[in-house]
Amino acid sequence: MVKVTFSVDDQTARTLRTTAERLGKSQSLVVREAVAEYAAHSGRLTEGERRRLLAAVDAMMKRPPTRPQPEAEREIDEIRRSRRSGGRRSRAR
Repeated sequence: MVKVTFSVDDQTARTLRTTAERLGKSQSLVVREAVAEYAAHSGRLTEGERRRLLAAVDAMMKRPPTRPQPEAEREIDEIRRSRRSGGRRSRAR
């Protein structure tokens, strides 16, 4: 274990103490669990971000296609073949 010192406001300290008491755990354990929980969720989108991205996708789907479907499908097939065969033939710059 590594010992760390940090400062929190009075309300956070009270919340930490009461939570630790209620759960029957040490304050250090409550902090460790809280940090682990926070880290596990930190990579996820917030509700606002999720809604903004879905709105962008909805707006994009309403726009008419910029080229014929067979042309797009050919490009997708070409990309898939390239990935299956190892990708680029020359180094990226």
